[in-house]
Amino acid sequence: MSKEVSIFKNQSQVIASDGRRSSALGKKLADSIKLYSRRIQTNNKGFFRKIINGEQVGEPIRDSFNAIIVGMLPDVSRIYYAGKYDPEGEPTLPNCWSSNSSTPDAQSPDKQHTNCAECPKNVKGSGENGSRACRFQRRVAIVLEGDASGDVYQFSIPAKSLFGKGTGNVHPFESYVKYLLMNREAPDTVVTQISYDLDADGMELLFSPVRQLTDAEFNLVAAAQTRPETDMYTRITVAQTDGVTKKPAPAAVAAPAPRPKVQRTEDPEDEEAEEAEVVAAVIEEPIKRSTRKREAEPVEDVESEEDKLASVISEWGRKS
Repeated sequence: MSKEVSIFKNQSQVIASDGRRSSALGKKLADSIKLYSRRIQTNNKGFFRKIINGEQVGEPIRDSFNAIIVGMLPDVSRIYYAGKYDPEGEPTLPNCWSSNSSTPDAQSPDKQHTNCAECPKNVKGSGENGSRACRFQRRVAIVLEGDASGDVYQFSIPAKSLFGKGTGNVHPFESYVKYLLMNREAPDTVVTQISYDLDADGMELLFSPVRQLTDAEFNLVAAAQTRPETDMYTRITVAQTDGVTKKPAPAAVAAPAPRPKVQRTEDPEDEEAEEAEVVAAVIEEPIKRSTRKREAEPVEDVESEEDKLASVISEWGRKS
């Protein structure tokens, strides 16, 4: 993976330990123009490919490669495509994406909601097979082991390779980062092996530490972390890295329920009255109560005081 194709035909003298002199003009141009775009591509066939300016360079690597992670965001990212992936189709930007899993990035051409937590694409069942249509993703910046140039590459980690528990020192990515920190290391202090999980049904990646950095590698990492592309690769999408500018087709939106037809008020300018009519029209008609009169409850036959007195006098008369 670290083998590079030389651009020179006659280069015999070694000029610097890192293979490259600093250039004031080159730095100025690199800060104002996107000269390079580098990333390592994954696929479901178990190969890693080096992509520079959207084109494959060198031979693909099978199963695994070693790298040093030099940049990553604190939070997991999100990405949403409305259409199905078509390897033969023209590349487009995602419809929407977020670098912090909270709000869509400003560059998203088809924002689905103002925040990710309430987005309808972040609901189970919005994607295929009961999944979420908006997927988690990690975009990290790496340098390749043995590459003295210190060139930085973008590496995108899909959702299935982010979460879960590891075994020993082999982990999915989020678990891997925690494992390093618990052992007083960090992603930028070790060489990491990135490999395909050969026992998985689909394309899944595993991460494991190979060794600590040498002093030369530590200095190489420190220099790489000052470059603007290191931070940029953690934020921009793969499509942006490859220079894709075509916007995607907008996601289909469910049509709203038709507004009830009501007659306007006598004064059509009276918006409050008209709105009240609309509200009244959508409220269900109340259930009519039965108009049948309730049967009169029986009243106890209460004997009056006069009747009681007459009865007593009559009884006395019979006894006398």
